[in-house]
Amino acid sequence: MNLLPALTHAAFLLSASLLLHGAAEAQNEVQSSVALAGMMGTKALLVVNGSAPKSVAPGETHQGVKIISTTSDQAVIEQSGKRHTLRVGDAPVNSGGSTASAGRGTRITITESGGGHFMTAGQINGKAVHFMVDTGATTIAMSMSDAERAGIKYKDGQPVRMSTANGAAQGYRIKLNTVRVGDVEIFDVDAVVTPQPMPFLLLGNSFLSRFQMKRENNLMTLDKRY
Repeated sequence: MNLLPALTHAAFLLSASLLLHGAAEAQNEVQSSVALAGMMGTKALLVVNGSAPKSVAPGETHQGVKIISTTSDQAVIEQSGKRHTLRVGDAPVNSGGSTASAGRGTRITITESGGGHFMTAGQINGKAVHFMVDTGATTIAMSMSDAERAGIKYKDGQPVRMSTANGAAQGYRIKLNTVRVGDVEIFDVDAVVTPQPMPFLLLGNSFLSRFQMKRENNLMTLDKRY
């Protein structure tokens, strides 16, 4: 009896299984991104895989991420057996300790965070931020303090008059080099910087119009236009 064909077939199946397993592990590593949105006393505001910020105290674990220690603007975490130091404003890290991906993706999927709002972690010019999707906003909008944390020289932009709760005030119209959500990166995106404090950055139509938007129940999908 010739066992060679059977052995060859078994070896092929084993090789294919290992390749699929390796691809799945790589995909999980890319998706397991963690960013530090801020601090609440000794608690870290973690953003895991683009979810809404969650306050986590030292010794506690959230979605597989354990807080080891915290200071005023950073946190030491343990993820997948490895330790990383997160700082407020830095880009997210994954279990491999590097940025999540090269930003060449074409689809963004965002889950509703409650109250009809869609929140997601992102990056502006490589700095970590947290967005709220706002289809009524013409551009991306942020406060001056948000812009400063992201290292944006907004005063080099075009001055504009803006309406605030305290009357008219000066804001700035700027161009962002890169805006990234998940593994999708968009270049040269219009934004405004307002003197009024904002709890979140607004992800407006200067970014959203680059995508075909679809919403089903509590899921929003953005497919990149070409």
